[in-house]
Amino acid sequence: MTVYVDFEPVGRRGECPSGRSLLDCARQLGVDLVNLCGGAASCGRCVVQVLDGEVSEPAAGEGKFLSARELAEGYRLACRTIPLGECKVRVPPESLTAPQRTQIEGEETPVTPEPPVQTYLVTLQAPSLDDLRANADRLLEALAQQHGVVATQVDLAALRELSPGPRSEDWQVGVAIRDEEIVALLPPEARSLGLAVDLGTTKIAAYLINLETGQTLASRGRMNPQIAYGEDVIARLAFAWREPAGAEKMQGLIVGALNEVVAAMCTEGGFDPASIVEAVVVGNTAMHHLFLRLPVEQLARAPYVPAVASALDIKARDLGIEIAPGAYVHLLPNVAGYVGADHVAMLLATEIAQAEGVVLALDIGTNTEVCLANRGKLTSLSCASGPAFEGALIKHGMRAANGAIEHLRIAGDQLEYQTIGGAPPIGLCGSGILDALAQLYQAGVVDRNGYMGEHPRVRDTTNPREFVLVYNDEGANGHPDITFTQKDVRELQLAKGAMRTGIDVLLETSGLTSDDIDRVIIAGAFGTYIDVASAMAIGMLPRLPLDRFRQVGN
Repeated sequence: MTVYVDFEPVGRRGECPSGRSLLDCARQLGVDLVNLCGGAASCGRCVVQVLDGEVSEPAAGEGKFLSARELAEGYRLACRTIPLGECKVRVPPESLTAPQRTQIEGEETPVTPEPPVQTYLVTLQAPSLDDLRANADRLLEALAQQHGVVATQVDLAALRELSPGPRSEDWQVGVAIRDEEIVALLPPEARSLGLAVDLGTTKIAAYLINLETGQTLASRGRMNPQIAYGEDVIARLAFAWREPAGAEKMQGLIVGALNEVVAAMCTEGGFDPASIVEAVVVGNTAMHHLFLRLPVEQLARAPYVPAVASALDIKARDLGIEIAPGAYVHLLPNVAGYVGADHVAMLLATEIAQAEGVVLALDIGTNTEVCLANRGKLTSLSCASGPAFEGALIKHGMRAANGAIEHLRIAGDQLEYQTIGGAPPIGLCGSGILDALAQLYQAGVVDRNGYMGEHPRVRDTTNPREFVLVYNDEGANGHPDITFTQKDVRELQLAKGAMRTGIDVLLETSGLTSDDIDRVIIAGAFGTYIDVASAMAIGMLPRLPLDRFRQVGN
C-alpha cells in the first residue's frame, strides 16, 4: 500500500509507503526538512502545513510546539503526522534546511609537498617475438631502468589499464607508485592529483591538490546529507546501530555526496577523477566511524571508546570513492572518543607544536575541540558546546543563508543589522546570534546572570520574555517578528559556558592563567565569521588584546 504526497512549493511529489510519517516521506522524495532531533519530536522544527487530504490526528507532543490555532490551520510536526491518503503539504521556508555557506575558505600555508605517491613518466617498449615478457614485468623493469625506482606489485585496477598499444610504437605512461605498489597508470600529459576532505557533521569541504606543487586547484563544499537523520551526531549514531541497514545508509549518504563534490571539482577544472591518486579524509571520531561503517554504539556510551584510533590507509574502491580505483584514502588518527582526526589536522596545519610561548587553539563547532600548547607540550579536550551557535535551539536561529542576520548592533532604541545576501531578514545565523547576546549584555538589557530586564523592545507578556530584533513590517514579506528570547540567552550561556570551562580546565591543569596566553587560534566554520570582541564580551573567550587572536578558517 502506498500514498501520494505532494510537497509544495518545492515541487517534490510521489508515492510513499503507507504508515510512514511525513518526515519519512520527505526524506524519500528529497525534501530536506530541519529536524534537529532526528525525528524524535523533541525539537519542534519539522513544521509543515497540511493543505489538502487526510492525515492522522495530532499527537500529544505536538501541542508543545504548536498552538491550538496553528493546529486548526493544518500546521503539524512532520515527524508525528502520518498521511492516510493523497495529500498536499506546504513546507514553510524556515522548515527547510537552507543552503548554507560551505565555509571552505581558510588560510593556505605554502608548503613543499612530500606526497606518498610519486609519478614517473615511463617509456615502455612494445613486445616482440624476441621479447615475450608479460606487460607487468616489462613495466616494472622499465621503471627501475629509467628512474631507479623499485616497485614490487601492480594494483589490479592498474593491471586492467596495462595495454601498450600498437606494437610498432613505444608506449608512454605516467606511473603512480606508493610504497613499491603501482596504484594508477595515467596519460603522459596528466597531472597527479590529491584530494583533501574535511568530513564535518554539518558540512563537507573538499580540496583538489596538485601533488607536484601543492597548489589548490579547486575547492567545493556542500551540506552533509546525513543531516536528514539528525543534526545531532548522537541521533545519527543511534540510527546507525539501531536501524536495519542504518550503518550502510549513513555511509552511502556521505560517499554519494563526496563523489558528487569530486565530480563537480573535476568538471570545473577539466580534470579526470582517475587522476586523483591519493586522498586524505578527516572528521570527528563519530563521522570517521560512520564513513568507514565501523561499530558506533560504544561511542555513545561511557567510556566512549573508539573502535580504532590509529591512522588508516584504505583502498578508495573499498569505500566507494570514485577516484583512481587503486588509490588509497588516508585517514588521520583519532585521539579519543570525541577528539578526532579533524582536531589532529588542525594541529598539524597550524603547526602549534612548534609554536613559541603559550598558544590556545579552538576548532569551534557542535563539539568544540580545544588545545593548549605550552612550550611544546600539547593538551587537548572536547567540549559539548552544542548546536546553539549554529542556530539550533534558538527560536529564530538558522544556518548561514540569504536573509540570515549575521551582524547587528543596538543603538538606543534602534537596531542596526546586516543580512547575508542583503536579503530581507528571516532569522539569525551563528555570528548574528553571538552579536545579539553581546549587544544585549553591553546595552544592559541582559545582566551578568543572563536575566533579560526592561527595554522598549522587551516583551514581558510572553513566556519566555523576548527582545524584538525585527518587527514583521521590517522583515521578509509575511514573516513574523524576529525575536531573541530569555530561553535563547540560557541556551547560549550553556554553549559558551562549556567552551569557556574547557579553556579554563586546560589553563588550570597547566598552572596558567588567561593572561599567560600569547596567541589564540580560532579555526572552523563558525570561527571564521564570529566577532571576537562579541565573544569576549559574553565571556566565551578570555579578554585579551585583539591582536593576539587569529582566525584561520577551515
